[in-house]
Amino acid sequence: MNDPTFCLALRLAGPLQSWGGRGQFNRRDTLDEPTKSGILGLLAAAQGLRRQDSIEKLLGLSLGVRTDQPGSLLRDYHTVSDHRGRPLPSATVNAKGVQRPTSPPKYTHITQRFYLQDAVFVTAVNGPTDLLRILADALRSPAFPLALGRRSCPPTLPLLLTPDATNHADRDALWPGLPLEVLRRVPWQANDNHRASRGHRGKPPTAIDLPVTVDDEHGDDVRIDVPASFDPLHRGFNTRRVRQEWVHLSTGDPDDNQPDHDPFALLGW
Repeated sequence: MNDPTFCLALRLAGPLQSWGGRGQFNRRDTLDEPTKSGILGLLAAAQGLRRQDSIEKLLGLSLGVRTDQPGSLLRDYHTVSDHRGRPLPSATVNAKGVQRPTSPPKYTHITQRFYLQDAVFVTAVNGPTDLLRILADALRSPAFPLALGRRSCPPTLPLLLTPDATNHADRDALWPGLPLEVLRRVPWQANDNHRASRGHRGKPPTAIDLPVTVDDEHGDDVRIDVPASFDPLHRGFNTRRVRQEWVHLSTGDPDDNQPDHDPFALLGW
């Protein structure tokens, strides 16, 4: 079965995440939502693909990302030096590909790394059904450790969400529909504190609007985060087009049956 109208739903949550867009050695930023490169890297690691292996099959996957809990920005400030007391290498290389030493010599680098802390995202991954089943099995028993953008950022469980919300071990992890449709159905994954903060007087809201980014060849926005390869010697990125949407979710709160208070309804608006 290769019907492309199914998705996997991934819950990307952990103490720290870092989804690099731009970055050099001294400063590594994070974007405010997962990159396609980072998600495909996680799937490749689960499958046991090595950096030099082809990722052609993964490049055909289509993504949607929903921000359930944006988290907050953390700056990690620290210094780097060579324990042998040698000058640090520069970012340039010579004709043989060997890094040149800094000139004048520098013995300490000040570096900054940025992370998202306590963020939660839901990603819908769309592609051929046979491939999605292979990826689902790989995510349940990954060959390599998984990370949320950077190796120091492991994910919390559950990672793979299933349509049967009571059983994340359900072998059938496929959600029918395209990414935007699936992201309209996956329950809100925010923690209790964030739910309370979005409500009134400490009570969670009965419904919530969440931002979504989906792949769309006709989209207005361009992202430069499609990996050409994960090979360190042949790194490069291609572009993709995306569009921004909002999805309206019921939170499952017992007060959902209460009618919403709409003062403008009296005016016929």
